[in-house]
Amino acid sequence: MKRQTLAVFAAVLISAVAAYSGYYVSQESNAVVADEITPLVAATGRDQIIGSMRAEFTLSDVAGELRNINEWDGKVLAINFWATWCPPCIKEIPEFVEIQHKYQEQGLQFIGIALQRPEEVTEFIKEYAINYPVLAGEMKVIKIAESYGNDIGALPYTVIIDRKGLIQFIKRGPLDGESAEAIISKLL
Repeated sequence: MKRQTLAVFAAVLISAVAAYSGYYVSQESNAVVADEITPLVAATGRDQIIGSMRAEFTLSDVAGELRNINEWDGKVLAINFWATWCPPCIKEIPEFVEIQHKYQEQGLQFIGIALQRPEEVTEFIKEYAINYPVLAGEMKVIKIAESYGNDIGALPYTVIIDRKGLIQFIKRGPLDGESAEAIISKLL
């Protein structure tokens, strides 16, 4: 009888933690965007990153070549943190591929940053015909995501940066193509 009671208690506790986590993520997953897409530094929390200069980083792409964020200076950047095991990530990628194709000539550059080893995403990139650079790593990706305001490790996580290198938009959780395109088109 004690084992059953303990098992029920454990199940209730796990359910409560999962419910709270889901609530927290849903409350925190709202996008933060600069007012009228102009630099703005908010007073507290993750909003502080809006209007701030993007963080510098170097990370290997899936071919093993080191890539530095500076190589895309002067472009509007959409940095998307994702993983192949993340269903919302998989859902938004085809829309990002379309937006990259539509606006690349106007100076848009998506950058995918996978929270995985490069060899784990190579086939996925081919299958989804990803037409933008994909960088990959594990612990280093977590640190980069944190430097861009992702303090809870949410995936997907998208950051949109203007041509001057200022962060104009962040989104925890999935970003639909229509919303992404509306923000990006104002910056081009």
